[in-house]
Amino acid sequence: MSRVLSSELPQKVGHLVKLSGWVQARRDHGKIIFIDLRDREGITQIVFTPDNPKVHRLADSLRPEYVIGVEGVINKRPKGMENPRLVTGKIEVLAKNLIIFNKSLTPPFEISREKKVEETLRLKYRYLDLRRPRLKNNLKLRYQFIKEIRNFLDKEGFIEIETPLLTKSTPEGARDFLVPSRLQKGKFYALPQAPQQYKQLLMIAGIEKYFQIAPCLRDEDPRADRSYGEFYQIDLEASFVTREEILELVERMLKQAIKKVFPEKKFTFDPWPRLTYEETIKKYKTDKPDLRKKKNDLSELAFTWIIDFPLLVKQTKKDFFFGAGEKWAPAHNPFTLPKEKDIPLLDKDPGKVKSYQYDLVLNGVEVGGGALRIHDADLQEKIFDLIGLDKKQKEQFNHFLTALRYGAPPHGGIAPGVERLLMILCNEPSLREVIAFPKTGDGNDLMMNAPSTVSAEQLKELHIKINQEKNG
Repeated sequence: MSRVLSSELPQKVGHLVKLSGWVQARRDHGKIIFIDLRDREGITQIVFTPDNPKVHRLADSLRPEYVIGVEGVINKRPKGMENPRLVTGKIEVLAKNLIIFNKSLTPPFEISREKKVEETLRLKYRYLDLRRPRLKNNLKLRYQFIKEIRNFLDKEGFIEIETPLLTKSTPEGARDFLVPSRLQKGKFYALPQAPQQYKQLLMIAGIEKYFQIAPCLRDEDPRADRSYGEFYQIDLEASFVTREEILELVERMLKQAIKKVFPEKKFTFDPWPRLTYEETIKKYKTDKPDLRKKKNDLSELAFTWIIDFPLLVKQTKKDFFFGAGEKWAPAHNPFTLPKEKDIPLLDKDPGKVKSYQYDLVLNGVEVGGGALRIHDADLQEKIFDLIGLDKKQKEQFNHFLTALRYGAPPHGGIAPGVERLLMILCNEPSLREVIAFPKTGDGNDLMMNAPSTVSAEQLKELHIKINQEKNG
C-alpha cells in the first residue's frame, strides 16, 4: 500500500490508507487516544481505540515529534466534532496498525504552536524550527516564486547557466571570502561576490540571454536588509537591449510571478513609475522611497524604478567600496556605462557624470539593481583609473579587459534579490524568515557551529600557518 498525504484524505472516506509523519499532539479521552499526525500537507486526526489492544498499547507510548506510520480507515467525524480550520477537519482515521519509525527527545520549544521563541534557540535547532507551519510555508512560497521566474525567463528565450563558485579575487566592492588552493601553493580562489564578470563574459561569448538564481558570497557587515555571508539573486543579462527593455521585462516578470504566487497582493502603480535619482533625493531625502498609499497595508506593493544615478560617488566609511581609492567609488559597480553625453566630463568633473544604473525599490527597500554595461575596453580602463585602482589591481582584470577587445556587444542586466523580495511578499520582519539555514548577525551558524577550527594536517596541506595573537 502506498503512502497518502493528509490533503488527499477527504476524497477517500471509507478507504484503508497508509499515512506517515510526526506526532503533532496527543489527547486522551477516557480510553480513546487521539493523535494529530503532521505531514508536509497538513494535520490528520488519528483515533486509537481499546478494540485493537496491541495497537492501542503502542499508541499509549507516543509523544510529540515521534515519527510514525499508520494504517487505518477514513471515517467522517461525528457531527459537532468537525474542525473547520483543517482541510481534514471533517474526517478522521481509525487506526488498524501503527509503526514507530523513531522516537524524539523533548523539543527545546513548542513546535505545534507559533509561539515566540528566542532567536538563538531557533537557529541552533533550525531543523525543528522548520517543522513549524509558517517557516515551512515560506520555503514553499520561495520555491513557487522562483519556479515562476524560471518559467517566465524560459519563455522569453533566456538560458539558465551556472557560473563558477571558485573564481578570482578582484576589487568589486566588498571583502572576498578566500579559498586556499592545495595544488597551487600560496594561491587563493575567491567565492563570487556576484557573477558580474562571468555574465558579461557570457554576453561576449554570444549567449545573448542569460540568467541564474545565483548565490552571492560577500564578507560584509550585516544590515537589516542584508544577511551575512550569502544571499541569492535573480541574475540576468542580455545583449543588444536598451534600459527601457530591461525595465519592462523585469516588471512583467515580477508582476506575473507575484500574481500567481501571492494573489492577495495589490500593486500601488501600474505601470511602475520611473523617478530620477536627483528628483528622488530632492523630494524624499532618500533613494529608497516608500510610496505606498497606506504604509500599514501588508497587501500593498509600491514598486518604483530609480534611474539616472551618478556614475561615481565620494568614498565614505559607512558604505566603503573595497578596492577603490580614497576619493571616488562606483555608485553601482565599476562596469556601469556612463551616459554618452557625459563621457567628456570624466576628465573635467567626474562627479557630474550620470550613468545607466537603475534600482528597483519596493515599499522603501531596494530589492534590485542593475545597469547597462561598459563594452569598450578603453572606457572600462578609464573608469578603473578614476576609481583609483593601481597597476596591480588593474592587472587582476586583464582577462576581462582582453575579452572586451574581442567584439563585446552592448549589454545590460539586473539582479533582484530573492530574500529581500520574499521578506516583503511573505510579510516577514527579517530576511532570516525566508532562508532555510540562516546565520546570526555576527556570521555564526549556530546549528553547524561554524565557522570552526580545522586540523593542523588540513592547514599543512594548504600551506597555511595561523599566527596566534598574544594578549597584552
